[in-house]
Amino acid sequence: MEKFLTGMRRQAEREGEKETESLPKAKTRKYDEAYVALGFTVTTVGGEERPVCLLCLKMLAADSMKPNKLRRHLKTLHPNHANKPLEFFQRKRVEYCKQSSRFLTATSVNQRALLASYKVAYQIAQCKKPHTIAEELILPAALDMVSVMLDDASAAKIKSIPLSNDTVARRINDIADDLNEQLVDKLKDKRFALQFDEATDSNKDCLFIAYVRFEMANSLCEDLLFCKYVRDRATAEELFKMLDCFLTENGLKWENCVGVCSDGAQTMAGMRKGLRTLIKKVSPNAEWTHCILHREALASRHLSSELNEVMTDIIGVVNLIKTRPLKTRVFSAICEEMGAEHQALLFHSEARWLSRGKVLSRVFELREEIRMFLDQEHKYDVARKFSDVNFLMKLAYLSDIFGKLNELNLQLQGKNQHLPQATDKINSFTRKLAMWGRRLDEGSTVSFENLQEFVDTTDYDATSVIPYFKQHISSLIGFFTKYFPENSSQYDWVRDPFNAPAPTGFSLAEEEQFIEITSDSILRLSFTSQTLSEFWLSVEKQYPLLGQRAVHILLPFATSYLCEIGFSAVAALKSKYRSRLHIEKELRVAVSCLKPRFEKLCIAKRAHCSH
Repeated sequence: MEKFLTGMRRQAEREGEKETESLPKAKTRKYDEAYVALGFTVTTVGGEERPVCLLCLKMLAADSMKPNKLRRHLKTLHPNHANKPLEFFQRKRVEYCKQSSRFLTATSVNQRALLASYKVAYQIAQCKKPHTIAEELILPAALDMVSVMLDDASAAKIKSIPLSNDTVARRINDIADDLNEQLVDKLKDKRFALQFDEATDSNKDCLFIAYVRFEMANSLCEDLLFCKYVRDRATAEELFKMLDCFLTENGLKWENCVGVCSDGAQTMAGMRKGLRTLIKKVSPNAEWTHCILHREALASRHLSSELNEVMTDIIGVVNLIKTRPLKTRVFSAICEEMGAEHQALLFHSEARWLSRGKVLSRVFELREEIRMFLDQEHKYDVARKFSDVNFLMKLAYLSDIFGKLNELNLQLQGKNQHLPQATDKINSFTRKLAMWGRRLDEGSTVSFENLQEFVDTTDYDATSVIPYFKQHISSLIGFFTKYFPENSSQYDWVRDPFNAPAPTGFSLAEEEQFIEITSDSILRLSFTSQTLSEFWLSVEKQYPLLGQRAVHILLPFATSYLCEIGFSAVAALKSKYRSRLHIEKELRVAVSCLKPRFEKLCIAKRAHCSH
């Protein structure tokens, strides 16, 4: 080895400043030590070898692999080390390798901490919690758990995760931007349906929320389109401008919109200047749907004067007890003393769909406790009503009928609701109303549980009040017919094409495809194992005319339930302690069904230790 190195030095001295060919590539230990003897080591960058000075750690260009250039660098910049022995440079090389490994280790730890920071921020946004919870609760709790279950060294690694308030906010904004980018990419050149609504939050800010339903991976997906502040009046023109700007900025086409759904407010549903009319001008094929949940609430709110009097008295008693803390405590003590299952009444709210049924059921359950409380409060006129059999039978009926309406409302709620499914449930309830009316004509109250129980336990005849109940049911049938004019049989061919006849409105080509579909035994087998939307999306590939027609029926929203979920999430996110929070990105991360691309987010960021 010494002879080899001496020969290399002598050859370089003879050549002087004359450029020569590079030393052989450092693929063996002998040639590698030849570079070390000149004060260099070799590293690979971008597929080519480059020398690195062991004294100043400076990386030279690839063409500096020639011995005369390496020696010139050593003698010019490091003259005091030019005559050092080989062992000196070998020690420097070992130190350089250790330093590189430490740097790589630190970098990998920081990358993991960055990924952990994004995932923790995502969980915080999903749970709708304040950003400060990460630094104040999550990190200290994680340190305690890791130090107890593992060791202090592992806990020290946890400390490197950046989880400050501002950091979590930035992470959530990055995740929201990524989710929005994914959504826009999936929506481009695809059919979609919209539902939207506007409301005011706890900070008196007006918000316009829009959800979208579209095809993704052979099924229908629902996600938040946007949530934006309305800066001025919430007119139809202003709301349409917000919708149009979002679609235009993101390269989405109105021509691909096949349906819109909203409540029946004048701003949304106006025939002349409403939002539905403005959308119809730019998207003629978009069909407007009045939210079925809102229509059901409108159809069920009408009461006769006799039943409305009972409802007014009940609301007055509830407000008497619930609006005064002392009376609430006294009533709770009475309920506890009498062994009641519940110790409190429920507030009634016209704006809440399920409120009326729950209030009436609770009042009927605690009727004896309410009567005793009113006697103690010397409210003799109202207390007398809770001893009146006719009043209590009307209360029992109202609790029963609104309980059944609540069941219908809950069936209509939820995601992935489409028009054929919703009209089936409305049609079923209307037929039940007719059946309950026939039972009442026969003098039977078996269909109403609370009423039947009260009649059985008190041995009173309900004949005197049955006409009021029959009148109310007849009124309900009329209002349901008015607010739901759709004929559910028009969707039979979509619900079950193999057992329904072809509609009369089909063209010749569509009817031919219908015959081919209903004669396909493979499709018949797959129909039972797939959802309705999955089945017709798969059929559309082979039978485009009929498949497209069916998808245009299934794609539009039947309710504005998702908007109500969005406003509930806003209420949880934007409390009085977070009134300055900009809600759009927080809400997107909280309610989106898409998953963030954490690896892509981490690549775009430089990892730093927490400080």
